[in-house]
Amino acid sequence: MIRALIIAMVLTMAPSVAHAATTVCFLSCDTLDPSRAKQEIFPVPDKAVNGRRLTLHVSDVDGMAWGSIDNGVTGDAVWLDRSWDGGSSWDGLLGKASIPGTWTGTRTLMYNVTDPAAHKRGLIRACGDARGVACTDWIYPAVCDLKCDRTDAAQAVNPIEPVPSTTIFGRAVRLHTDQNGMAWGSIEAGGQGDEIWLDRSWDQGASWPGGSSLGRTAIPAGATTTRTTMFATRDPRGRHYGGAVRACGREASHNEGSCTAWARPVQSRAHAAADALMYSYDPYPAWWPSSWWNSAATLTTLIDYAARTGNRQYDWVIARTFDVNRAVFPAGQRATDPIEGNFISRAIDDSAWWGLAWIAAYDYTRDQRYLSMATTIANYVQQYWDPSTCSGGVWWNRERTYKNAITSGLYLRLVASVHQRTAGDTVWLQRARTAADWYLNSGLINSAGLVNDGLTQDCRNNGQTVWTYNQGLAIGGLTETWRATGDTRYLDAARRLADAAQIGLARNGILTESCDTGSCDDNQKQFKGIFVRYLAELGYQPFLTRQADSVWTADRDPLNRVGQRWAGGSPNQLDWRTQASGLGALTTG
Repeated sequence: MIRALIIAMVLTMAPSVAHAATTVCFLSCDTLDPSRAKQEIFPVPDKAVNGRRLTLHVSDVDGMAWGSIDNGVTGDAVWLDRSWDGGSSWDGLLGKASIPGTWTGTRTLMYNVTDPAAHKRGLIRACGDARGVACTDWIYPAVCDLKCDRTDAAQAVNPIEPVPSTTIFGRAVRLHTDQNGMAWGSIEAGGQGDEIWLDRSWDQGASWPGGSSLGRTAIPAGATTTRTTMFATRDPRGRHYGGAVRACGREASHNEGSCTAWARPVQSRAHAAADALMYSYDPYPAWWPSSWWNSAATLTTLIDYAARTGNRQYDWVIARTFDVNRAVFPAGQRATDPIEGNFISRAIDDSAWWGLAWIAAYDYTRDQRYLSMATTIANYVQQYWDPSTCSGGVWWNRERTYKNAITSGLYLRLVASVHQRTAGDTVWLQRARTAADWYLNSGLINSAGLVNDGLTQDCRNNGQTVWTYNQGLAIGGLTETWRATGDTRYLDAARRLADAAQIGLARNGILTESCDTGSCDDNQKQFKGIFVRYLAELGYQPFLTRQADSVWTADRDPLNRVGQRWAGGSPNQLDWRTQASGLGALTTG
């Protein structure tokens, strides 16, 4: 009777345990066998239940946990509870397993502790039934980054107020953040019983289960102000990088409260932009949905950021993206075309973007598999170098319908890069020389020193839009060819293109895409960041710093999201592509 009552109490405390939980997929999906765990740690004490030992096993590397029960008898059971609201309620009986005959123990399968793709931070515990129900402690109730939740605000480093204060009945409610990514709230000009607290959201302020009323503190008698302790806004263990916070306050004699706007802290300008970019990365399919080439260019930007700053917290993204996406995908799953394996498709430029991403990954990690993949892709793209039309250049697609600047610029950069990283090579070197000479004489560069989009069928400059990324890849390709050959003709040409771009592609000194004042498509949103990546290889620091300063002061919101228009203004589009582009500016500037 007592055992039945305890089980009934557990079910009453968490009505959701009667229903099947939604399957969570992070690096793996729920119900992975524990034999595949890459780590086994025990972050909370075992729990004794009528002589049985209940254990929670955790692999932070996998982001998963499983439970076990030992010293038991047939019929004893173990399961996991997983909560999305700080432990107030939970999905229970996950992976429930009972000890079979002649055994003395059993274990559950593995379940994800948290859900970064859905921006839900979870807690998990192991529970068992052995003539009585008991559970271990939850993991991980406190969020820890450089500091942990409930750190005294006296330890703040370079504090700022990221958003304006709010008022309630004459009280000022303020949000404070610091360089360590911590946040706290204060209330001023108040009286005894007035309250201040923080709300913390993992989905940019859309919801905050488990993150409400954090550090709730009342003004004591005789005082007019108080503050909360500090709370972390990044959870690297759970791969939540962009938590948002707000400060809320209440005057003692009224029930209503008032809250500041939501904000994300700033550890550094580029770090803040990178965190906001990682908000959109989906770790299970391992890309930024739903743009194939943009994901390659974005990964390259993230690698550039890590290499320049030494921040290694996103390193797992490189291997994850490689391991998942080197596979074959049918049309519509990654792009409108099928992906045929090794990042290859009928779109020659798309393949080349991935080649450059793996060059960057190799330079950063020195892992040979990335260079091998880049070489495989380069060999594929090489098949579409065609001197029988326009004396050279690379076709944009397998149907050989168009020779454009971006595909030939990508090819030039890629073949020169493969040569630079291949010991004893002469073949790729000659290809780089040939491609660079062709590019300079192709007619793609107009009289103003700007690169138009492509060539007509009779091999003349088609006069179409000068996009910044065409200019950038020309600069990058020629610069890498100069490194490969030592021929200063290529460096001089790259500098001429860079000088022309500062005049022809900037307005009032700020890089401007031709579509910025209207509506840019998903491709165009990322062009400027690619340009500054390659411009940075030539120096031009005053220009690059001016771009970064404008992005930070004129084109960023309190959640550190960056829009299309680096000079600010409206209309201003905003998504992960514009974020990646802005991160390029903040990384190089």
